[in-house]
Amino acid sequence: QSIPFFIGFIALEFVVSWVQRRKLAGRINDGISSLSLGILSRLPDVLFRSIDLITYVYVWDNYRLLELPWHSPWTWYLTFLGVDFAYYWFHRISHEVNLLWAAHQIHHSSEDYNLFTALRQSLLQRYTSWIFNLPMALFIPPSVFAVHLQFNLLYQFWIHTEVITSLGPLEFILNTPSHHRVHHGKNPYCIDKNYGGTLIIWDRIFGTFEAEDAKVVYGLTHPVNSFEPILLQFRPLAHIWNTFWATPGFCNKLSVLFKGPGWGPGKPRLGLPEEIPVITGKEVPYNPSVPAYLNCYAVIHFAVIMDLYIDLLATVTVSNPCLYEIAKCKYLNTSFFKKNCKEMQAASLQLQMGSLPKAGILEFIRCSIFLCIYKLGYLRSELAFLDYSYEVRHLFLITYAEDTRNLLLKKKKKK
Repeated sequence: QSIPFFIGFIALEFVVSWVQRRKLAGRINDGISSLSLGILSRLPDVLFRSIDLITYVYVWDNYRLLELPWHSPWTWYLTFLGVDFAYYWFHRISHEVNLLWAAHQIHHSSEDYNLFTALRQSLLQRYTSWIFNLPMALFIPPSVFAVHLQFNLLYQFWIHTEVITSLGPLEFILNTPSHHRVHHGKNPYCIDKNYGGTLIIWDRIFGTFEAEDAKVVYGLTHPVNSFEPILLQFRPLAHIWNTFWATPGFCNKLSVLFKGPGWGPGKPRLGLPEEIPVITGKEVPYNPSVPAYLNCYAVIHFAVIMDLYIDLLATVTVSNPCLYEIAKCKYLNTSFFKKNCKEMQAASLQLQMGSLPKAGILEFIRCSIFLCIYKLGYLRSELAFLDYSYEVRHLFLITYAEDTRNLLLKKKKKK
């Protein structure tokens, strides 16, 4: 139900950013990458129930010590503080434990800072965050907890923006866009600061608060330089795996997993601050050039994927999903991995190098199969205008294939 509001606020942010600075709030490639990662992170919910609520209800049913009345305002106030307190420590540990950082760093991998970034989430992070909420299951009813868990996540959406500067006295209590911009910065003064979810008071209490000062440069200290979801999700784990086996000594191997991402033999737990790369202010975000028609195709293609995604969430029930829903998940995964991000990076290089356009051919076959299934009535769109987009994107594919073929012929003639 929140998806239409997300889309509306993203559109509003673009308008406000253009009015304020005559500059758009983001880029097509980075925005599609963020949305793809967000959708990918939610797909497991289609096949499995939420691990947060399953474990919470299990502890509540079997081990609760006290049952606070759900209708009491004090229960709701306490739950609000408890959920935010648990989030602070989970978030902080996700930055300070390398194994958890491997999942959480996906949210920090964008070099833009806008509402798209709020949706850039990890596929794996949820499988550890639930642990921090379990103490509340000893006395807080699951229904109250579930409401505040959603509220805490939804609140954090709007603070991912640059169009809001300062909120005055509220900056002392609430986590605001200014505070969270610091958290997403790779400037040395921004590293490991401002972990709060809804409230900033925990950072002030535990010494991790930092006010926004110099212009914030966003992203990871060592940029990934990719928009591909699979690479962004799993390359950090591959790096930990290689480092684990390359590091001598059993205790050092454990430190690779459970100390900070900047740790190394002989270094403090969180690494050395002086090893953080210096920020010059002239950093240029990764932004490979691609043909305009390929950008148009990617946007149209992603609109189709969003339509399928919303329909999938609307039709799935609490019962076991049928083969139809599983097939949709498979199609969505294939679409993200093979098209939206990877090909946008590779297309320009393919055109320049004159290599065999296998990716374009495979994409044309995949989309043709999908179009046939759609025309047979097995897939439905809630948005009528998207019916035409399924045919339009094939025109872009034909243009891409034709341009590549002509380029290959020219190169052959020169030889």
